[in-house]
Amino acid sequence: MLLPDLDPVAFSLGPLVVRWYALAYIGGLLIGWLYARSLASKPALWGNLRAPTKAELDDLLFYAALGVVIGGRIGFVLFYKPGYYLANPLEILQTWKGGMSFHGGLMGAWLSVFLFARKRGLEPFATSDLAAVVAPLGLLFGRLANFIKGELWGRPADVPWAIIFPDAGPEPRHPSQLYEAGLEGLLLLIVLAILVRKVGFHRPGLLAGVFGMGYAASRFFVEFFREPDRYLGFIAGGWLTMGMALSIPMFLAGLALFVRAQRRANTKGGA
Repeated sequence: MLLPDLDPVAFSLGPLVVRWYALAYIGGLLIGWLYARSLASKPALWGNLRAPTKAELDDLLFYAALGVVIGGRIGFVLFYKPGYYLANPLEILQTWKGGMSFHGGLMGAWLSVFLFARKRGLEPFATSDLAAVVAPLGLLFGRLANFIKGELWGRPADVPWAIIFPDAGPEPRHPSQLYEAGLEGLLLLIVLAILVRKVGFHRPGLLAGVFGMGYAASRFFVEFFREPDRYLGFIAGGWLTMGMALSIPMFLAGLALFVRAQRRANTKGGA
């Protein structure tokens, strides 16, 4: 199947150009924000913890988005092309040319959420849990946008659902963007939605830990089907990619959060 060479521009109003890629991320942020407001409005999920107010969630959306952009760019510079940007430091700010790291964006977003919660008197780990529950929505929309744009394609494949991407040559390839959308996005969204209704936010850090482990495991698996970054290739052993390498500490951090939440719950006799 040949993926159509779609126009990246959704519509334009004079000098204002709106791209499908941007709409996907905006849609993910807005739907996630509405989902977060719904979860914050349910006292039973929070118990003795103070839930963020609607006004605080409005502010939190801004700071989390800012953390994603700054962290994603810094992560890309440090993890993927440090030599190039060391030689061309002014291009670090030229984000319109592309170049973002999800792992860096996640770290930036988590740090923004954590610091915001502490400043507003919220429980930082519970607030991180709230962000983690809605984060798969952004991943789902973002990976679908990658597929529509025909980027971050998979490795050559002979499976019936293989796709020929216009910019990737004549070989059919795994639609790895859809694999990521399904695992990191939809499946993780469902798992966390079930968990938040079972345990709520009474075990601060537990849901964020599940998100970290779930994303890392999904990304590690899909990297076997995703074409390595052209400017990096395999970084070790002829199979290890940067995406895999960055997912290992992320999984361990998620595991640490999960264990911490369980121990604190057992100590306090929580649910």
